Amino acid sequence: MAERYLVTGALGCIGAWTVKRLVDEGAPVWAYDLPGEPHRLRLIMNDAALAKVNFIQGDITDADAFDRAVADNGITHIIHLAALQVPFVRANPILGAKVNVVGSTVVLETARRHVAQIQGLAYASSVGVYGGAELYPDGLLRHDSPLHPLSLYGVFKQASEGTARIYWQDWGVRSIGIRPYVIYGPGRDQGMSSTPTKAMLAAAVGRSYHISYGGTIVFQYADDAARAFIQAVRAHVEGAPVYNLGGLESSIDSVVQAINSTAPETSGRITFNPEALPTPPHVDGAPLEAAIGALHWTRLEDGVRQTIDIYRAAASAGKIDVDRILA
Repeated sequence: MAERYLVTGALGCIGAWTVKRLVDEGAPVWAYDLPGEPHRLRLIMNDAALAKVNFIQGDITDADAFDRAVADNGITHIIHLAALQVPFVRANPILGAKVNVVGSTVVLETARRHVAQIQGLAYASSVGVYGGAELYPDGLLRHDSPLHPLSLYGVFKQASEGTARIYWQDWGVRSIGIRPYVIYGPGRDQGMSSTPTKAMLAAAVGRSYHISYGGTIVFQYADDAARAFIQAVRAHVEGAPVYNLGGLESSIDSVVQAINSTAPETSGRITFNPEALPTPPHVDGAPLEAAIGALHWTRLEDGVRQTIDIYRAAASAGKIDVDRILA
C-alpha cells in the first residue's frame, strides 16, 4: 500500500513543518485539526504547496470522526501532535485532559481498529514528564530517567505514554513517542518555552522583547523536529518505546547573540530573565537515533537566521499578526 499520512495538530508549529516536509517529498498528507486559519502553514508554504494538503476539520476527542478520517482515506501513517500547551492546560484542566489524554487514546484506539492498515504511529510526548533538576544530580535526562511531572500538562503526557504501552501490551499496537525539549522556529508562538522564538519575531520587526527564562537548554529547530517525527513513524520500531529528542545545547545568552548577529539594529533590545527552566539542561538523544537512525540538527545560528528571515518576509507581506503573538 502506498504511504498516506495523517498529521493531527497540523495547524500547530511542529504539525505545520511536518505537513510541509511531507508535501515537499510528494507524499499524500491529510491535515487533521479544529477549524481555523492555517496561518502557520502559510508562513512556510506557498499557495501551490498548500493546495496539495488534504484538510480535515475535526476534533481529536471525537472518536467516530477520527476513525472515519483514517478509514475513509486509507491512512497508513499517523503522526499525532495535537495537544494543548502548558498555559492552556493550566487555564482549563478538564479540556486539557480531554485533548491530551482522551485525544491520544482516540488515536491509539483507531490504530487498534485498523491495525492491518496502520504501518506506523508516532506521537509527541514532552520533557514535561520529568521533574525538577534536583532529581537528576548529573543534570542529564535519559529516556528511562524517573518521571515526576511538575504540571498537569506533564501528567497528561505521562498518561499518554502509559496508554501507548498498554495498547502494545494488550493489543499489539506499535507506537513510538518522542519527547521534545524547546522547539523554536517560525510558527512557535504558543507555550511557556516559546519566548525565544517570539524574541526572533520581535527582532524581525524591529521591536524590543524580554525572554521569560535563561540558563542552558536543548534547542530543536521545528523543521528538524518534523524530520524526526517523520523518520520515527517510518521506522517500524517494535513495542511502544518513548525517547527524548536530542538537539543542540545552548544558553539563552547565545540565542540573544545569534539574534543580534542577524538583526544588529535590535542589539541591546532583546533581553532575558536569568532564571533557568526547572528541568535539567542536558538531554540524551542517542537512544532515539539508535532506534530510528541519525537525525539532522540545524546550527543554532542558522536556525535563528532562517526564523528571522521568514518572519521578516511574512511581516512585509502582511501574513502574520505580530501584535497578537507578542502581546
